[in-house]
Amino acid sequence: MLQIVTEAPAVTALTKTNPNRILVLYYGATAIFLLLDYAIGFNIRIAFLEPYPEARLAYYGVCFACLGLMLWRPSWTVLISAFESIVTLSALIIAMGMRTLLVTDRVLDTGSGLITMPEIYNFLIAGSIAYVAWVKGINRLKAGNGR
Repeated sequence: MLQIVTEAPAVTALTKTNPNRILVLYYGATAIFLLLDYAIGFNIRIAFLEPYPEARLAYYGVCFACLGLMLWRPSWTVLISAFESIVTLSALIIAMGMRTLLVTDRVLDTGSGLITMPEIYNFLIAGSIAYVAWVKGINRLKAGNGR
């Protein structure tokens, strides 16, 4: 006897969504963030590295290396993402802490605030994404399905 089973389109689309693809797309968006940063001067992804252009370029290089590794070895995607997100979280926390706790000559000379709005946006956006990626990555690695 032939039995026909159909699924609703929303269920089919949901079950075929690969969470690793979202991570790969996020790292692929590095090209857009790089263009916004260097072409337009709108640095939203790594505003905490604004005073250090070499470090910003190195960070973009690391993101592209992560993307390359994810494309080369898709089974490493969760591990790479979890590692990069904890590094990003650490850098964000240290940079934000340093900016709020230490008064620099620039603050005294220019009268500017300790933290700029792009740095706050960066902290909220990148910090939230990195935190979620870290927690989900660790949970998936603990469950043993880090693919």
